[in-house]
Amino acid sequence: MIELVSTSRCVNCNLCVSACPTNVFDTVPNAPPKIARQSDCQTCFMCELYCPVDALYVAPEVEPLSHVDEAELIASGVMGSYRRDIGWSKGQKPQAQEDASFIFSKMQR
Repeated sequence: MIELVSTSRCVNCNLCVSACPTNVFDTVPNAPPKIARQSDCQTCFMCELYCPVDALYVAPEVEPLSHVDEAELIASGVMGSYRRDIGWSKGQKPQAQEDASFIFSKMQR
């Protein structure tokens, strides 16, 4: 579930607002988006995936956390980890190229 929009990292691009399939965020003029409907979050990680500056934290739990510490999340490296794990971070090679089924499909052409 979406837990945090970092005010220190967010660049107000609103890509998370556009990427969210359940309209969890509200845009705020000249400010980071607001988590307006947290209970509507489907924990799909799309907002975290599209955030270019790792300003979002989506917890894998489907219930809201009782406490979220931004500094602790940043220090742990968990913010933006979903995008890094699937190879979408700048300079990374997409992980699909390591998947055996990807290699097999290239051989079939």
